Amino acid sequence: MVQVEPGRILLIAFLSTLLITSSIAQKEEEEEVDPNSPESTTPKEVTYDSRSLLVNGKRMLFFSGSIHYPRSPPDTWPDLLRKAKMGGLNMVETYVFWNVHEPVQGKYNFEGDYDLVKFIKLIQQHKMFAMLRVGPFIQGEWNHGGLPYWLREVPNIIFRCDNEPFKMHMKKFVTLVIEKMKQAKLFAPQGGPIIVSQIENEYNTIQLAFKERGDSYVQWAAKMALSLDTKVPWIMCKQKDAPDPIINTCNGRHCGDTFTGPNGPNKPFLWTENWTAQFRVFGDPPSQRSAEDLAFSIIRFCSKNGTLVNYYMYHGGTNFGRTSSSYTTTRYYDEAPLDEFGLIRQPKWGHLKDAHRAVNLCKRALFSGSPFVQKLGPDQEARVWEQPGTSLCSAFLTNNDTKKPQALRFRGQDYQLPPRSISILPDCKTEVFNSQMITTHHNSRNFVRSVAANKNFNWEMYREVVPDDPGNKLNEPRELYELTKDTSDYAWYITKLDLGRRDLPMKNEILPVLRVASLGHGLHCYVNGKYIGTAHGSKVEKSFVFQKPVEFQAGSNQIALLGFLVGLPDSGAYMEKRYAGPRSITILGLNTGTLDITLNTWSHQVGLDGEKNQIYTQNGFPKVQWVKGGPSEGVTWYKVIPLQHYNFF
Repeated sequence: MVQVEPGRILLIAFLSTLLITSSIAQKEEEEEVDPNSPESTTPKEVTYDSRSLLVNGKRMLFFSGSIHYPRSPPDTWPDLLRKAKMGGLNMVETYVFWNVHEPVQGKYNFEGDYDLVKFIKLIQQHKMFAMLRVGPFIQGEWNHGGLPYWLREVPNIIFRCDNEPFKMHMKKFVTLVIEKMKQAKLFAPQGGPIIVSQIENEYNTIQLAFKERGDSYVQWAAKMALSLDTKVPWIMCKQKDAPDPIINTCNGRHCGDTFTGPNGPNKPFLWTENWTAQFRVFGDPPSQRSAEDLAFSIIRFCSKNGTLVNYYMYHGGTNFGRTSSSYTTTRYYDEAPLDEFGLIRQPKWGHLKDAHRAVNLCKRALFSGSPFVQKLGPDQEARVWEQPGTSLCSAFLTNNDTKKPQALRFRGQDYQLPPRSISILPDCKTEVFNSQMITTHHNSRNFVRSVAANKNFNWEMYREVVPDDPGNKLNEPRELYELTKDTSDYAWYITKLDLGRRDLPMKNEILPVLRVASLGHGLHCYVNGKYIGTAHGSKVEKSFVFQKPVEFQAGSNQIALLGFLVGLPDSGAYMEKRYAGPRSITILGLNTGTLDITLNTWSHQVGLDGEKNQIYTQNGFPKVQWVKGGPSEGVTWYKVIPLQHYNFF
């Protein structure tokens, strides 16, 4: 008979119990995935009423963030989504970018950086729902508002109105996207994360320009979207006349006070764009929006019936390549909770996370209680959600005085509120959060010049040469958008002009003036191969006039204008009729008077030599002759060759 010590028997029994308990717990955990949760692949019914969206009949508060897949490399998507989830989000919004998916008519690209299906699946894997804003016009400070350039050249097309050519192409692309989502089972009724979709985008801002053709277009867009049978609600942002059952939503900074509400009694209060800062344009200072103001805005909205808030942007990212709209920088919404590089920006990220927690503590009262407002002072109030006859109660105390703190007395207790702030009382007693009082830590991002990366480098340059006679001649300069066709930002305009000695001023110190009136966006000017100067417009005023004294010579003179664009327009009515490039070229101060050379014969060439040879690549840079780097005028490429190799850590 084998003798076993009592202590060992106890240890074995304890370990056996622990293993059995662990096994049961693991099994229960696997079995207890909430079928209403985003990560569940169980089909989910998505409906709505006047109070909220419902997932399988369950009301939910949604804190969403805009993260756009083309504005970040795919290998960063998991980290961005992880940080969004950590920040208290349960939904991620993205546009669908038509011009990256169909850059050439009929040729589609949904791979790599543009793998929309992969991105939506990752959202679900990170236990969040998805909002798919199909558009397909998106604005978004994106080149051409997301519309592909080739659409401009469709005969008789007028963008975004009751125009048959536009509607045909719009329906074709929207249908393609929806079918792609269905094939991947990404809509909630199929077990996917998409619970709401958007058609069109902020159409009310231009609707009046099209009169009755704008009204009928809204009706058509709504019917077209509903016909695709996604079985999830559709929305139209900033669309006061959204046809039933489309939900109209708010965009702005303070929708809790500016939104007039849904246009139907059975639609919920949804906020599709809460701007976390402002996109940057060239020439403007950085835009800031405080964490305190953002927190105030979302609490205010939720206290006044709001049940979905989407931060635009939660991560702005980068407008890679030539994807920025007119005059917009490549850095997009860098002041968002996650900056351009995906780094957490404090205190904005942490303060909003705390705000989400605090509002969620009020969820039961918000969905089961009845609201009323109690005045506590001239600019002070309490918004209370309470279920009569029970202890269920949440209150939002507001001090709207922008300059002075206030002591508020509510239900026998005193509360100190800083200027323009809201305090959250989930039980109508305990203050758990104030929008103006930040408890999260702060951080700052600094750019430090690398010593190793800027040491022992050999700089070389290649200066663009003015083409001699590129051909492609017309009697006047061609319009710049139509000339480049969104394949390059640059195009040469070249003409030759014969001047006699008597045409030129008699005094050497007096020079004729070359004047170029342009519709945008900028130009570099060369005369007889010599760089003369540069001029450009701005986001506000794209047209400009270039005017410089020029030393012409008796005989033949070459005038070369290198027109350039800074993105295509992304908003407004009749986008297909926007124009750019030189429209009037004159020479002033000649002995024979002002000479208009606009209708002289002009040669045209699209793109730069460096672009054509791709000298920015490993295979392309040997194709041109590089010289020692230094100051240069005109369009110049620079490259650097390290004199020795470094390991960067």
